Amino acid sequence: MSKQELEVLGRTQECRPGLLTAPLDEDQANELARVFKALGDPVRLRLLSMIASRAGGEVCVCDLTPAFDLSQPTISHHLKLLKQAGLIDSERRGTWVYYRLLPEMTDRLAGILTRPAGQLPPEIGRATAGAHS
Repeated sequence: MSKQELEVLGRTQECRPGLLTAPLDEDQANELARVFKALGDPVRLRLLSMIASRAGGEVCVCDLTPAFDLSQPTISHHLKLLKQAGLIDSERRGTWVYYRLLPEMTDRLAGILTRPAGQLPPEIGRATAGAHS
C-alpha cells in the first residue's frame, strides 16, 4: 500500500498499532526500547519534564543546569540522549543552547500505551464481570 493510500485512510506510515492491540515488530521494539531507556533515568525524566512544562515551549540549558547537583557536561550528556531518542530538539543561539519538546514522540508514546476506548485487558474484564454478578 502506498503512502498516499495510507493518508487517504486517515493514517500515515508513522501511525502504528498500540502496544496493547498488536505485537511489535523487531524494529518497533528496538526504537521504543531506545526511547524508554532514555526515559528510564530520573535526571533525564526531570529534564524532559522541565523542558515540556516550560512556558513558551523552550528552555535555555543555562536554566536547566542549576536545578541539578551535576556538572554541565553531565547535563549535556543527558540532553544528548533525550535528543537522540527523538524526545527533544535544540537550537544554538550564540553561546547558549535552547531545548524544546518534540510532542510528536510523546504523543506517539501515549498512543502506543493507550488501550482502545472501552476495552479492558482480558484479566481485568473477567475480574470486573465477576464482581458485578
